[in-house]
Amino acid sequence: MQTLHVELGERRYPIFIGSDLDPQTLLKPYIHGQQVMIVTNTTVAPLYLSYYKDAICTLGKSVSVCVLPDGEKFKNSEHLNLIFDALLEASFNRDCTVLALGGGVIGDMAGFASACFQRGVNFIQVPTTLLSQVDSSVGGKTGINHPLGKNMIGAFQQPQVVLADMAQLKTLPERELSAGLAEVIKYALLGDIEFLAWLEEHMDSLVARDPELLAEAVYRSCAHKARIVANDEKEQGERALLNLGHTFGHAIESYLGYGVWLHGEAVATGMVMAADLSQRMGWMSIADLERTKKIILRANLPIVCPKIPLNEFLAYMSHDKKVLNGQLRLVLMKQLGQAVITKEFDTELMNQAILANQQ
Repeated sequence: MQTLHVELGERRYPIFIGSDLDPQTLLKPYIHGQQVMIVTNTTVAPLYLSYYKDAICTLGKSVSVCVLPDGEKFKNSEHLNLIFDALLEASFNRDCTVLALGGGVIGDMAGFASACFQRGVNFIQVPTTLLSQVDSSVGGKTGINHPLGKNMIGAFQQPQVVLADMAQLKTLPERELSAGLAEVIKYALLGDIEFLAWLEEHMDSLVARDPELLAEAVYRSCAHKARIVANDEKEQGERALLNLGHTFGHAIESYLGYGVWLHGEAVATGMVMAADLSQRMGWMSIADLERTKKIILRANLPIVCPKIPLNEFLAYMSHDKKVLNGQLRLVLMKQLGQAVITKEFDTELMNQAILANQQ
């Protein structure tokens, strides 16, 4: 097992990374109070719910369960209220713990619920997908979607601990594994050229689910994110770099309908659009653009999206969280491994990059 820490002063918390981790031992110091609400979904519950419930009950805790339907399309206020219903019906109090057992949707919703319930209660992340292990479970971003924009309603709610167990990736569908690899590739493209070379060397083994290599990929991704979050928790500056590909990707998700494309699939094509625009602006070479496309394709991810009318694509982009004072900011690349946040880009070149990567 490897351990990282997100350094946030008194709110410092660990990320445990390994295979067949013992939740009873590792979670015990971080469960506050006697009441624990496990929030999971219909896919994860049959696989792992009883294991975690039994482990926590053995600690002498009272465990309740809220099982939500599985999918991005359920990440909304209606289903968020189901968590509040479960907490209130079971008479949970302010020293309870909400534990998210699932992928990014469950982590985001359970985290947001824990931030709101009685104005904030204890929160634990147990991510069961690669995407949630390397990205959404770390850093405290929680929230729900709105028809006009993805993740536009939420709160910063840091967990007490993150438990990333590689053994759970054995049951992950291939499409979900690839979606997680998109976020892994993101870290390499935005700030770690050596990690990109490592991914190029090991991508086939990662796709084949080599547990040691997956653990290394998770560790390196989380280390990168933990450093950025420690420097900029509320995304006032550097943390926005973590949105490489996301402004374009969120527009794809929103237009197609949440869940039609997985988040990682949309981000993958979004990163290609960002790289394409960076190349059109003279920042990246054509060879680097092709290198970006190649590593994304090797992860079995799309590099083009379905045709989306440009005016609608731009409308969704205008609802992005990086819009400040009415002006869109993008995360682009000066070169591979060096991303920047900028409002200085040519709109016509951006439009060309969007249209060039549709089919």
